Amino acid sequence: MQIKIGFDIELAVTAPTALIYMLQIHPSRAADLQNGEHITISPPLHTDYYMDVFDNHCARVRIPEGVSSVRLRNHAVVFDPGWADPVDYSAIQHAVADLPVSTLPFLLPSRYCEVDSELLQFAWDTFGGVVPGWHRVQAICNFVHEHLRFDYQTARPTRTALEGFREGTGVCRDFSHLAIALCRCMNIPARYVTGYLGDIGIPPVPYPMDFSAWFEVYLGDRWHTFDARHNTPRIGRIVIARGRDAADVAITMVFGVNSLQRFEVTTEEIGQ
Repeated sequence: MQIKIGFDIELAVTAPTALIYMLQIHPSRAADLQNGEHITISPPLHTDYYMDVFDNHCARVRIPEGVSSVRLRNHAVVFDPGWADPVDYSAIQHAVADLPVSTLPFLLPSRYCEVDSELLQFAWDTFGGVVPGWHRVQAICNFVHEHLRFDYQTARPTRTALEGFREGTGVCRDFSHLAIALCRCMNIPARYVTGYLGDIGIPPVPYPMDFSAWFEVYLGDRWHTFDARHNTPRIGRIVIARGRDAADVAITMVFGVNSLQRFEVTTEEIGQ
């Protein structure tokens, strides 16, 4: 299948300043791009491209005096096999001493995932008796899916996993943060993922299209996809970036006063 993706984002800014954006698809999906991405910046501004420590594509836009707004647009077509997220009930959980060292940062507390909190005792009390591995991660997903109520109206960018746990509400990033924190409490490496996820293979949902968040855990010999918000295998995930939590993968960051003027995201199967 082919999936049309894109965005149209406009920010009012106070110049001079700089804008960092993380909006290109992840290098792991670069081979699936049909004729590349088509990112434009209005007005045309000098841009520096680089890779961050998690191998995500990033860019810094230099905004000079006299510029009052910046508009970022993109359109692309991505090939996708059309398979739902793989399920592997046999995937095992490793002892920390046996994990690849590259996974260890994803066991530690991070900005939005407080492993060293009341969540630690709760996790062991609740999931300690569940079979380690896939079944334990799925039990965590089931809990988060039932515990949090999805509500755009209560969204805020500062909510942490512990606050979401206490408040019982949130959006996709909050579902992911809580699930990640609980996995790390159980010594399971877990990382945050942001990307495109359209309504492919499901009835359309009554919300504006947005970027989505889910998470990955290291079991067996690889990373596996889980989604505590939807809690079911989905079709057509296109990764933009991975990190410890949302702080590592902010889609835009302006170093100065700014306000969002436009935000449109496209994710749809061509010919659907």
